[in-house]
Amino acid sequence: MKYFSALDIQQLQHIYKINLINSCSGYKSANLIGTISNEGIENVAVFSSVTHIGSSPAMLGFFLRPTTVVRNTYNNIKESGYYTINHIHKSITEDAHHTSAKYDAAVSEFDVTSLESEYKQGFTSPFVKGAPVQLAMEYVEEYPIKANGTVLIIGKIIGLYVNDNLIEEDGFINLSKAEVAAINGLDGYVIPQTKTRFGYQRPKALIENV
Repeated sequence: MKYFSALDIQQLQHIYKINLINSCSGYKSANLIGTISNEGIENVAVFSSVTHIGSSPAMLGFFLRPTTVVRNTYNNIKESGYYTINHIHKSITEDAHHTSAKYDAAVSEFDVTSLESEYKQGFTSPFVKGAPVQLAMEYVEEYPIKANGTVLIIGKIIGLYVNDNLIEEDGFINLSKAEVAAINGLDGYVIPQTKTRFGYQRPKALIENV
């Protein structure tokens, strides 16, 4: 097994280092975040940092780095207070990944890819048409991460759309049925398969030696 010390990591060539560190945390969620500017320009961008915050109230978070370069997603969320989260699935991975390109704010990623926007029930931010899971989000708060200049954005789920065939009797969303993608590192896409689910775990009864 290859070992990297903190000093080794610090001295690695830049691209090698970001590939290594972005891969070592494991598979990450693959989502497209949709926003719209005050000027009516739609934006959609890939994020691999969306994470569960809590179920009651239903909240999700994601990380971004708005302090180093212009982030249209961040600016649009702060202006409007709303955004969407859309699961990336197998047939759109290439177009989804292209949204990581740094386009000017006047350019919509929907116009330079085959991705299509759609609007539902009066929600002002664009969803990605065909995404098997779509979430309407309202901005709640943010937390600056001083150690590296990133920001954790916290949002409340105010609407959830899920393809009917994905929802199990107990509410579990079986993402593998929709070939939902996950991300390995910065640019590796995988299509996981649900093999096993385990029941709620309770402590095992311990037998004391007499």
